[in-house]
Amino acid sequence: MALTRPLTPTDPPKALGSPPDTLKVLIIDDSMDDVELILRAMKKGGFSVEHGWADSAASLSQTLPTNTWDLVITDHNMMGFSSSDALKIVKEFDEGIPVIIVSGAIGEEVAAEAMRLGVHDYIMKDNLTRLIPAIRRELKQNENRQARLRAEAHIDYLFSYDSLTGLTNRQEFEKRLHVLVRASKNPPRQHVLMFLDLDQFKIINDTCGHIAGDELLVQTTHLLKRHIRNQDTLARLGGDEFGIILEDCPQEHALKLAERIRSEVKEHRFVWGDKPFAVSVSIGMVKIDQHTKNHHELLSCADLACYAAKDKGRNGITWYSEDDAELHQRRDEMQWASRIKQAVEENRFTLYFQPMRPLSSAYSHSPHGEFLLRLKQDGRLVAPGAFIPAAERYNLMPLIDGWVVNNAFRYLAESGLGNAREGVYFINLSGTTLSDKHFFEQIQDWLKFYHIIPQRVCFEITETAAIANLINAVDFIAETREKGFKFALDDFGVGLSSFSYLKTIPVDYLKIDGSFVKNLLADPIDEGIVEACNRIGHAAGLKTIAEFVEDDPTTHALARIGVDFAQGYGIATPAPLQEYRRKR
Repeated sequence: MALTRPLTPTDPPKALGSPPDTLKVLIIDDSMDDVELILRAMKKGGFSVEHGWADSAASLSQTLPTNTWDLVITDHNMMGFSSSDALKIVKEFDEGIPVIIVSGAIGEEVAAEAMRLGVHDYIMKDNLTRLIPAIRRELKQNENRQARLRAEAHIDYLFSYDSLTGLTNRQEFEKRLHVLVRASKNPPRQHVLMFLDLDQFKIINDTCGHIAGDELLVQTTHLLKRHIRNQDTLARLGGDEFGIILEDCPQEHALKLAERIRSEVKEHRFVWGDKPFAVSVSIGMVKIDQHTKNHHELLSCADLACYAAKDKGRNGITWYSEDDAELHQRRDEMQWASRIKQAVEENRFTLYFQPMRPLSSAYSHSPHGEFLLRLKQDGRLVAPGAFIPAAERYNLMPLIDGWVVNNAFRYLAESGLGNAREGVYFINLSGTTLSDKHFFEQIQDWLKFYHIIPQRVCFEITETAAIANLINAVDFIAETREKGFKFALDDFGVGLSSFSYLKTIPVDYLKIDGSFVKNLLADPIDEGIVEACNRIGHAAGLKTIAEFVEDDPTTHALARIGVDFAQGYGIATPAPLQEYRRKR
């Protein structure tokens, strides 16, 4: 189908290469006998045809907007009108419509020039046997182009919006909050930030599965939307957390609104598998005025107030006040910062390892894998998701990253992998670590101490962290790569609004975000996004890695697309370093 409007992520995909149920073709010819000849050939070729006709520039300009054309077929020489004239008008209207010349006479040089200008093929009227194959080829190629455009539109969409709920995402929410804080200074204005956390989400998610959890989030989104004015901003901040910016809103009105939301969520009955669940929400609130320092402090205060509401028994509302002694006490009660420092001192972190699988024989000789972090606490292992947010909040990530790099280097040295002829081993770094001026010096010290080959190590940063710390990230990566280390951009496809960032961030590997990989067999848009990421990565000279690969069919599909490496539970589960060493 020709593109007469920008594609959006919600456009339904069509099967690539399949002809439309009815082919909408615009024929430009000054001979009705030739028009009938072309139509008979198309119908004989199996097409159901809906056609339009034009024989001049005026009639073509008039006919083009009357339908969504899949194809344009034009004669070359007409009375006072040529195929080049027709092509120019069609491309100005919609450059995505395929154009084929069907002519009684056209020279090779003229045909070659027409192809250069954008004609997709030319066919002689006395030999229409090539017409049907040419049409089928152009329809397939046009569908491929649309799939790529949909994928790129979807990536742009994900930069500012949450894919599940359609709400503003955290990055866009923080950007709007930052602008509002600055605008509240002069003239003075008062707004309200509301932070909401669903109280029963983890129970529903764990007992009924992620599909049920997603449905609860969608239903909650519809509920919250009913209370939002046009000038307000509702966002999903992550997991089961929502944020609301109430512009030009007095405290009294904001509290009444929060109470209505709390009451309505409490009355809502979520049913899954014929089993009802009681749902409630904890709400933290803070005012925004000329005295507000920055949006980071605002989010921290609202977050703290929300968790205070949870600690009081959930299903409550807490307004943040600097004079509230209880809130200050709760802030002091947050223990994660001291636990993390203690874990580093007592060496209670441990490393796991997850191998990757090469999908091309070109890399079969080069083992790849990633170091993963776990915390040993009270006889159990704690996954990073439990303590990394606290570490980021209290700027402890350089401390954790330092422990990881030091111990990963030690393992590579002791196992011999760090001095092998081949192999690349991935180590995650946080965005805050990229801003630590001393961390690069530590890496150089560890490199000298352990005597490993820097090319065996690839540092990995997330796409969003790289953008949030772009200047520091580029400088850090450039200096580190000069020493021979490699770099990977993780979670690619989620946060970027443009692939042009790849021209700015110098990396060696692109890790395609697993949220697209795990559904690529069932979702043509996800498949298109994976293909687009892989194609752009290779165009930039990067090797590509697909995450969240959970089964063999997905692995085979990725190999067909041309992705270089696969990583996930379908390839290998993470295991302690000791087990990986024994398997070797």
